[in-house]
Amino acid sequence: MEINDAIYGQHHIEGLLEELIKSAPMQRLKGIYQGGASFLVNRKWNVTRYEHSIGVMLLIKKLGGTIEEQIAGLLHDVSHTAFSHVADVVFENQAEDYHENIYQQVIVHSEIPDILQKYGYQSEELLFDDSRWTLLEQPAPELCADRIDYTLRDMYRYGHISLHEAQTFLAHLIVRNGRMFPDGIEAAEWFVGVYYKEVIDFFLNPVNVYGYEYLARALKAALRHHVISAKDLLKTDQEVLNILWSSKNEEVLSLLTSIHPGIQVIEDDIQYDFHQKKKMRLIDPSIFHDDKWIKSSDASEQVRKMGEAAYQKAKKGVYIKILNQ
Repeated sequence: MEINDAIYGQHHIEGLLEELIKSAPMQRLKGIYQGGASFLVNRKWNVTRYEHSIGVMLLIKKLGGTIEEQIAGLLHDVSHTAFSHVADVVFENQAEDYHENIYQQVIVHSEIPDILQKYGYQSEELLFDDSRWTLLEQPAPELCADRIDYTLRDMYRYGHISLHEAQTFLAHLIVRNGRMFPDGIEAAEWFVGVYYKEVIDFFLNPVNVYGYEYLARALKAALRHHVISAKDLLKTDQEVLNILWSSKNEEVLSLLTSIHPGIQVIEDDIQYDFHQKKKMRLIDPSIFHDDKWIKSSDASEQVRKMGEAAYQKAKKGVYIKILNQ
């Protein structure tokens, strides 16, 4: 199969990776929006988990990662529920890792183990310990394929950076001991700035926060009234929405009706309707500087200031005042 990715270009995929991409769990991700409720309040916020998963695989390939790590990258998000991280608000999961908690269960009850076994791999060995895959995942504040792809993909799609800027940054990534780093302070400063556009201007955008809150309320009501079960959240966004809209439950329908692109909200920490905090997301990648590895913030006042501003914003959370519904 041929893949033409918005960030990484044209690639020919065959064999095991092609079969995995065509599997039902991967195809379901075409119907899961990465921004959770974002698409419901802004139709342009439309990156899918499928696009991101393909991108993570391609980035790992670009950086010389093994076929095994490419597989792990491709499949790392297959357990995301409908509306992605909205489920974490629904289940009050502050670590925002509900999808990780059900990952093994989703894999085991899919065709993925059989596909892997056909090619001589065991899902338990390949997929259930992501600490093996150091390009794919790193704890914040370091860089990893997952963090880089969703940042570049979202910010390019939503008009905050150009394709040339994204690809120039990728050209300034180096791999040492199986991990990725910017090759200097300029690349680090650029990515840190873009990452905080993602975290502050997108994740914490008042309209986005409103969408998360009200969709979470609708899903909580639907679960409470047995309109849906937790298992239903392993359907696509649209399939779950169809169930909710056809439920005739007044509370659910009232909440759903208030989630639309015309919503008008502002931040107001005095007269506010609700307050929402999200996971602390900070970035401070290590770089090789003056013959030693240091944090970017130790070499750049700009990185240090951006990190402090992001920390304060996340610590405070977002206070939303609704102007109209």
